[in-house]
Amino acid sequence: MRIATAVALLFAVAWLLPVPASAAGVVIYRCTDAFGALTVQNDVPCPKGSKQKKQVIQAPPPMPAYRPPPRVAPVAPSPPAATAPAAASDGDVDVPTIADADRLPPPALFQCNTYDNDSYLSENAAPPPRCVRLQTTDMAGTADNNVGVACQMVTDQCQRIADGGACAAWKQRLRELEAGWKFARADAADAAKAEYDRALKIVRDSTCGR
Repeated sequence: MRIATAVALLFAVAWLLPVPASAAGVVIYRCTDAFGALTVQNDVPCPKGSKQKKQVIQAPPPMPAYRPPPRVAPVAPSPPAATAPAAASDGDVDVPTIADADRLPPPALFQCNTYDNDSYLSENAAPPPRCVRLQTTDMAGTADNNVGVACQMVTDQCQRIADGGACAAWKQRLRELEAGWKFARADAADAAKAEYDRALKIVRDSTCGR
């Protein structure tokens, strides 16, 4: 199963050569071939002979423009007063804790190209080699997968995304991880949700979340 179409065996879903993303959203195709193998493809319809399920993941709305708060005239300090005891807390409040000035750039993201001209986004600059299945034939030279299984080890080539495009790449990766989570099998849904939440925190807490 291709990493570019299976989202890290369902979650390293394609951020292939900057994957084209329309303003309307990302189209995800879930394909099941004649052998029952499942792939998830980004903006690419399933091959002929496959069962296809299509879903559109809507792009998030643009971030609103930053508006500075109104300036308040300084107030003269009042005379010292007795210090009152601090009021008891009513509970934890989920409020932003990172000021814009304290945000850091997101981690590096890499665009990786596969042997068959696919591509995807990865946080790993050197993904491990993987085994790509080869077509087998019988003694007469006729294609026949019943005669055995063979594969070829291939290594994807990766290049770092430029700093200027890092936030756009991370937001695209976030949308694809969301799609992978929603399409995940029941036994893989928790891991997919955890990976999506991790990427969401990176986007929100970095300079991409301004």
